[in-house]
Amino acid sequence: MTPIASLVERARAAQRIYETWSQEQVDTVVTAAGWAIMEPTRNRELAEMSVADTGIGNVEDKIAKNYRKTFGLLRDLHGARSVGVIAEDPARGLTEIARPVGVVCAITPSTNPGATPANKIINALKGRNAVIVAPSPKGWSTCARLIEFIHAQLDRIGAPRDLVQLLPSPVSKQSTAELMRLCDLVVATGSQANVRAAYASGTPAFGVGAGNVAGIVDETADVALAADRIVRSKTFDNATSCSSENSLVLVDAVRAAMLAALEARGAVLLNPTQKATLQSVMWPEGKLSAAVTGKSARVIAETAAALDARDRDTWLAIARGNPRILMVTEDGVGHDHPFSGEKLSPVLAIYTTRNFDEAAATVGRIYAYEGAGHSVGLHSARPERALQLGLTLPVSRVIVDQAHCIATGGSFDNGLPFSLSMGCGTWGKNNFSDNMNYRHYLNITRISRPIPECVPSERDIFGAFFDRFGKS
Repeated sequence: MTPIASLVERARAAQRIYETWSQEQVDTVVTAAGWAIMEPTRNRELAEMSVADTGIGNVEDKIAKNYRKTFGLLRDLHGARSVGVIAEDPARGLTEIARPVGVVCAITPSTNPGATPANKIINALKGRNAVIVAPSPKGWSTCARLIEFIHAQLDRIGAPRDLVQLLPSPVSKQSTAELMRLCDLVVATGSQANVRAAYASGTPAFGVGAGNVAGIVDETADVALAADRIVRSKTFDNATSCSSENSLVLVDAVRAAMLAALEARGAVLLNPTQKATLQSVMWPEGKLSAAVTGKSARVIAETAAALDARDRDTWLAIARGNPRILMVTEDGVGHDHPFSGEKLSPVLAIYTTRNFDEAAATVGRIYAYEGAGHSVGLHSARPERALQLGLTLPVSRVIVDQAHCIATGGSFDNGLPFSLSMGCGTWGKNNFSDNMNYRHYLNITRISRPIPECVPSERDIFGAFFDRFGKS
């Protein structure tokens, strides 16, 4: 038996015990796992480890993310039924029973090596499953520490430690592939290579699509509020979230006011020469550089200063101003226009259109290149425009008048489930389009009982059709 197979066998043994537990016992396990990351001292340690090990994001925002995402998830799970009978519909004669999926393989990214594993672990445990985490190599030590904290909490309540395990270091494509093949469900968040591998593993899988969110600001928007929300979203954790705006599409009538509002909040609009330098810094060999991923705008400006001897003083002046966002104007889309893609840093591409319809079409062009299925932001006083986007764009979420990266994964002031894994539907080559939540970690058995027969007449079904087209 291989070491990976041994991990899975231990998980299966623990899960067989756990699946006999009551809803009350399960909810105690879920609460314990949540407290493992939310306790302030542990939360800070994990946040500091995350930034030190990956070089991505910043500590204070990691702390906020670990807390908020976990607490919000616990709120969503509080009182939710995941053991035994979870729904009854006497009129239809149906009873639904929650059943575990078994052993879950959780693939997690380096951008959130604490919050994302915790979210997947808690959801898996809610369904009476065991879970084995396969983290990004950069995030392994943070995830290992998180699982140490979870094991200590499981010990407190007498739950089997082997319900939550970690793929040993060094994590490799081969070990991750074996784990995916041996588990009962794969839930993958991270690079598209990992997501594709999950779908190709032969095991049922949920994987998420690529980010590359665009936000529209139309002529009716409250410019000050829109700027506040966009800056809050784009700067959070140095824009490591797949839900951070990568492009803003501004209706021309509001462009000047919107750029002024963003600049008043610390954004800097670069000139064409500076844009070219920044492109060289960010995509030195045609691939997004780790030197900018999850780094602050100030650090990116300092990196540009080191590269651009002729304009070094200007870049250093930008850096000394402690910019919050670097902005570039853009009108193209595709490989020849890398700023139209996902940047994983506080860099925004600014597009300008004559009207709202053109703005929506521009977002459609961007998503045809990258980001289809994820979500779109809208800042507008016209509610019908959100409906228009939802009816026409390839998006699973339309986020209206909110800080996008805070709102998309669930928030205390919207109705979306708290999650760090957002399905992108078939547009993003995913098999689901909602925020991943505990129900994705359940099998559901349905009992069907006889009810009074209900058979429509042919007239009920075909009447309107026949009246309009005849019976031929």
